[in-house]
Amino acid sequence: MRSKVLRLIMILLTVVMGVILVFQLVWLSRVYSFEKQQFHVNVVRVMNGIYEDFDWANYGSATKESIEKIDDRTYLMRVDSLPAYDVLERDVQKEFNDFSLQTESCVAVYDVKENKFNFKTCLFTPGKEDVAKSLAAMPVEKRNFDYIMLSFPHRDSYLIGQLSFWIVSSLLLLITLIGLAVSLFYLYRQRFLYEVQKDFVNNFTHEFKTPLAVMKITCDTMVDDNIRKQPERMAKYADIMGKQVEHLQKQVDKLLSVAYLEEHKTLPLEKEQFSINEIIKQAVAKVEPLIESKNAKMDFKLSEDELSIHADKAHLEQAVINLIENGLKYSNEPHLMIESGKEAENYFFAVRDNGIGIDSKYQKDIFKKFFRVPTGDVHNVKGFGLGLDFVKKVIDAHHGKISVNSIQGIGTEFKIVLPAQ
Repeated sequence: MRSKVLRLIMILLTVVMGVILVFQLVWLSRVYSFEKQQFHVNVVRVMNGIYEDFDWANYGSATKESIEKIDDRTYLMRVDSLPAYDVLERDVQKEFNDFSLQTESCVAVYDVKENKFNFKTCLFTPGKEDVAKSLAAMPVEKRNFDYIMLSFPHRDSYLIGQLSFWIVSSLLLLITLIGLAVSLFYLYRQRFLYEVQKDFVNNFTHEFKTPLAVMKITCDTMVDDNIRKQPERMAKYADIMGKQVEHLQKQVDKLLSVAYLEEHKTLPLEKEQFSINEIIKQAVAKVEPLIESKNAKMDFKLSEDELSIHADKAHLEQAVINLIENGLKYSNEPHLMIESGKEAENYFFAVRDNGIGIDSKYQKDIFKKFFRVPTGDVHNVKGFGLGLDFVKKVIDAHHGKISVNSIQGIGTEFKIVLPAQ
């Protein structure tokens, strides 16, 4: 299974998990609405039960107009005369127990003649401080009749408590989905690393197998007695051997640089003052044999200003070399343009080629270690996928920026911007 297929599966599973969570939240919202409605129904039943417990010859009769809902926490019961307070408290507690409505509730009796509460008490309250606070919060609703007020200061927490089982089950489901998402991400990352590692091993084998084979053949040839008698051929084979050894040394240096960066996390810099144009010319000189072997055309558009910068000369020079080598690799008839200049308070240099270009979907990954743009054959272009990773680390260490602009079939431009100071 390739990373692309696994990525698609992860996206689909993420969407499914998101839909499940949305349905869970909608369902919890509906259950909460049902509990609110049920709470209201139970309060009305309690109040009707209280009416039934009264002697209606003295207190009136229960009708739809007898019960008034002020808000979600406050209800009024109209009475024609004031009840005995101890009897009222007893009956209220009895009705609450009958309907299992055991949340903190406060009862007050309003006297229309005195325009105040003559009696207040709280039931199922956890402590004296809560009682005083809850009683003080009961508003006096002016009416032209006597009434009994029922208040539920902790109604919301009571409703949430009623939903505790569903909330806990939803949280468990959420934790399970998050765990599944993390596992899928880990699986995807491991799969990606496996593929990168596999490609690296394949490229590593190819990079070292060919030079070693050439060196073995060259050594076998050089020990031949006839070759020893021909100095020109001996020198030719010695030159071949030297180039192959140099090639292997470069690859080993790259791997050692990566190992060093993995261990130390940061790139050590030895800064000095130098000209950007100077390191561009030096970099081109060092890859001159490669330029000649590819019959590459080189154009320059270097700034006439000095562009003097305080930075690590060796690392920046190697970064330029890596960009030039990339431009030479991915073109049958290489034509490179190297430009330098100044932008605001920053300096820049750019390497532009006429190669095969980079698909936009891969441009964000090309600076990752070991990443190589898929071309159908991992061995058709040599390398480990370390060059651009090194360039990015060098530029980051100098607090600069690197950008890529590429069009498939036309070419690629890498632009590096560095602070002037």
